[in-house]
Amino acid sequence: MLTYLASALPCVTSPAARLLALQCALRASPHGHARLPAGLLRGMRLHRRTEVWQELAQDGWLALTDSRAACMQVRLLDGTVLDQEPSRSARRRAAHWALCPTPLAAPAAATPAEHLTALALATHAAPTSPAPDLTTIARLCGHSPQQTGELLDRLVVRHTLSAWHHQRDTDEVHWQPGTARKAKAEPTAAAARKHVPEAQATHWSRCRPEASRES
Repeated sequence: MLTYLASALPCVTSPAARLLALQCALRASPHGHARLPAGLLRGMRLHRRTEVWQELAQDGWLALTDSRAACMQVRLLDGTVLDQEPSRSARRRAAHWALCPTPLAAPAAATPAEHLTALALATHAAPTSPAPDLTTIARLCGHSPQQTGELLDRLVVRHTLSAWHHQRDTDEVHWQPGTARKAKAEPTAAAARKHVPEAQATHWSRCRPEASRES
């Protein structure tokens, strides 16, 4: 579904709008109607973010049918989304998984751009899946490869990843999942580097705390 959205939405579509579009696409009825409860939107930290819905409406991807109800109700305007595999029941399961994509679930405090990057990487986490390339991850998220690299660094800072490496000759991204931690304060770059084995220090990317934040 991320591949479909990468083609259906403009490249300038924000990460927050892409996350909403994904939930709408996965939860849509056979007639293209989707309902997103307020609790779900609060969990995504997108409750009352009307500008994000308007972004998708202006792109012509959906129409808002009732923005005053307890559940945000929309109608998807692109019939192609209903032809995407898998079945509706499988889509429902995928919608729940996308909110917390193991093994790379970003913390609640992460930005939409970080959540989307972790999700895109998690779709390639199966043992039988080939290593994704940086260009593909960037395209799925609507970012440049440079922005994607900065976001992966930020996922190291947040302990979603313990380390990652860009193999330039093949463009492949290799990564290691982070350790689950509950920290009261924002983790520092120095703390994140503890998870990178010393022998790999020259090969694996380390976090760059000066990377700009994205919404």
